[in-house]
Amino acid sequence: MGEITALLDAHAFGFVLVLCRVGCAAMLLPGIGEAELPLSARLAIALALTVLLLPAVQPSLGTTPAGVFPLASMLFGEIAVGLWMGWLVRIAVQILPVAGQVLAATMGLTNVIAPDAELGGQSSALSHALALAAPLLVLAGDLHELPLRALAHSYAIIVPGRPLPEGDAIGVALAALGLAFDAVLRLAGPVVLAGVLWQVCLSLLSRLVPQLQVYFAAMPGQIAGGLLLLAAISGGMLQGWLEHVRTAFLTIAAL
Repeated sequence: MGEITALLDAHAFGFVLVLCRVGCAAMLLPGIGEAELPLSARLAIALALTVLLLPAVQPSLGTTPAGVFPLASMLFGEIAVGLWMGWLVRIAVQILPVAGQVLAATMGLTNVIAPDAELGGQSSALSHALALAAPLLVLAGDLHELPLRALAHSYAIIVPGRPLPEGDAIGVALAALGLAFDAVLRLAGPVVLAGVLWQVCLSLLSRLVPQLQVYFAAMPGQIAGGLLLLAAISGGMLQGWLEHVRTAFLTIAAL
């Protein structure tokens, strides 16, 4: 009876430990951790991933620590690792809606805003549409399996009970942020450049024809031209974003 109880305790401890890392990461993974997805569905997916992953990582979990404080420290460490890995994935996915917000501001489409369940504020219709398209493109391109593979592989690198290397974690996070800002500028670059040239032309026009209401005369052309330019570059923009996401996911898997 004592052996059965010890075995159940070990499995229960392993399940909770894996759930801390997998559940926190699943809250941020594309297609799984979307705010539009019901909470019960996200919880069910996290539990299913934990059940699938537990047999593979059980040998690396170790034994249940004695005492409340070592146990709490171990659980909080797993939560930190899960949030860190999920955040690295999420920031690569969020490049597309952020680029959409920059595009909307350049094209003059930020007058129409909509609630943003992901960021907790309001965003333009274009950014909101790209935010909905991002997880769909990730799932359609079979890129969702790379973060899951990285999550399973992380137990061989970041052993439960050991702290996350602070210097390495901060360096990876800063590098991910830098690459994200660079990707946003690359994706929105053609429209932003055209918008700057457009504003220069409008300033010259206002000097030449002071009586002309430049804003009201130019806004329809700015929106129409921006939409035409966006339609011309949208295919390349989405392809470039998918390549960046693939590279980011492969980098996370190789950590």
